[in-house]
Amino acid sequence: MKGLSINYNRFIQIAGVHDLDEAQLILNCGVNYLGFPLRLPVHKEDLSEKDAAEIIKSLNPPSFGILITYLNQSIEIINLCKKLGTQIVQLHGDIALNELAKLKNDAPDISIIKSLIVKNDNTQEQRKIVNKLSPWVDAFITDTYDSATGASGATGKTHDWQISRQMVELSPKPVILAGGLTPQNIKDAILFVKPAGVDSHTGVEDSDGRKDEKLVTEFVLKAKSAFKELMIEG
Repeated sequence: MKGLSINYNRFIQIAGVHDLDEAQLILNCGVNYLGFPLRLPVHKEDLSEKDAAEIIKSLNPPSFGILITYLNQSIEIINLCKKLGTQIVQLHGDIALNELAKLKNDAPDISIIKSLIVKNDNTQEQRKIVNKLSPWVDAFITDTYDSATGASGATGKTHDWQISRQMVELSPKPVILAGGLTPQNIKDAILFVKPAGVDSHTGVEDSDGRKDEKLVTEFVLKAKSAFKELMIEG
């Protein structure tokens, strides 16, 4: 596989794709990055790996499918990426430094996004992770921990944006903001945190858990407007 050059600047991801129709809806709303959570210890998968692979392999640049997983063994991550036909993986579980380095060395074509899970005020812990893992990842994504379920992402809950803002200022790699982002709060979140990109999952779903076209469209428009303001400020 030829290596990808992913631009994480003004990156917008919508995660939790259920089927091809929903994938097309998301693409039609102007989103280029679709997230597929698979092999999860907490949440139930939205679709099978076979169906995810069919959708991902149908996408053409600048649209891409992203594997979101808690896997922490390099060989398993590489094999699943190959099965799905994706070259971008978002790692939400704890992964040993040697496994992360092995993943990057054995599969340099795979772009790695590593989660930074915010739990109360764990700024110092996140600082250590950023400093330790930066050489081996292409971007970070801050997300919210849910103590009730043990989930590290797709919780529908926001966290202390001050922590995410500090990670943006500290990290030598792009930082994506996630965690309870909706059309109502996305602009304020971007203007305060100043992330490279954003991600939404449950925040753009209807009462049935399906992606809502109006919500996704509003989310994208407000996110792009906020990113434009940041460019003007800069």
